[in-house]
Amino acid sequence: MKALVLSGGKGTRLRPLTFTTAKQLIPVANKPIVGHVLTDVSLAGITDVGIIIAPETGEEVKSYIKDGKEWGFNVTFIPQEPLGLAHAVKTAKNFLGNDNFLMYLGDNLLGTGVSHLIERFQKESLDALILLKEVKDPKAFGVAVLDENGNIKKLVEKPKKFISNLALVGVYVFSPNVHKAIEEIKPSWRGELEITDAIQRMIEKGYNVKAEILSSWWLDTGKKDDILLANATVLDEKLSFNLNGDIINSKIEGRVDIAKTATIKNSTIRGPVVVGENCIIESSYIGPFTSIGNSSKVINSSLEYSILLEGADISNVKRLHESLIGRHARVFSENGDKGVILHLGDYSEVEL
Repeated sequence: MKALVLSGGKGTRLRPLTFTTAKQLIPVANKPIVGHVLTDVSLAGITDVGIIIAPETGEEVKSYIKDGKEWGFNVTFIPQEPLGLAHAVKTAKNFLGNDNFLMYLGDNLLGTGVSHLIERFQKESLDALILLKEVKDPKAFGVAVLDENGNIKKLVEKPKKFISNLALVGVYVFSPNVHKAIEEIKPSWRGELEITDAIQRMIEKGYNVKAEILSSWWLDTGKKDDILLANATVLDEKLSFNLNGDIINSKIEGRVDIAKTATIKNSTIRGPVVVGENCIIESSYIGPFTSIGNSSKVINSSLEYSILLEGADISNVKRLHESLIGRHARVFSENGDKGVILHLGDYSEVEL
């Protein structure tokens, strides 16, 4: 069993942040999203992993993953123009060979991991196992229509009319027979080779294709609010209490993870909150569900339900909430009397 992790795409819904970084590298609980994905893959016992990368952001992804030893992997990086998920599989065909493989979109987060999917796939000798989740807006996803026995009748990519509320989660397990199906499909109206079309072709050809409905949470981190929700969910469920750093005349409440080189002075932190290396928090309030990236500063400000990427600088801001702040971005005020919601790209500067 191999794994194919997709870390390409343009991330247009997360601009301006994704003008300068891959969306899969945006941190959730101070860990890049793709890092959470790779942890799931590692826990499933897979050691041979292909990483799909885009021309614009591939080097940054490679710089983070390196040789994969952090997760116990052998890593192969595979450049691809973003022409659909099935096209990504086609591009990776030499790497995948005749092996079964897990395909995991690098901007998705699951509450369950993926080990149980691989176990079922192998136990039932399947050709494809797809993961589904009930959603409120199926028009934004590929969806599946099931019969009364739970078998897949039809798959449609981003249907214009309602046919089902069961969205395809970005996790699949395939046998090598998927390659035959991909060779028989054509680009969709979007100009892409759709994985839904490939799976539909597998069904038509009589391959053993099954679906599983996810009972836990699934987060597709395509927009700012999705990222913030993912951050809150992971902090709430997985954050460990780790009180380090230089804490001076400050109040710490709830579960927090404060790095050893962080300095907290004359401040209140109410968890769940994670504070990275070399951060300075002074005369400030840090509220629940907040992640503060390495080397960030928060001075005389109030911050909650937000994410600061590395090197962010917040000064004299009365209330910053529901915000995603890029690397080395600066937000400051002369009088400190404003509350704001922001989505800032890297190296931005906002004066209030």
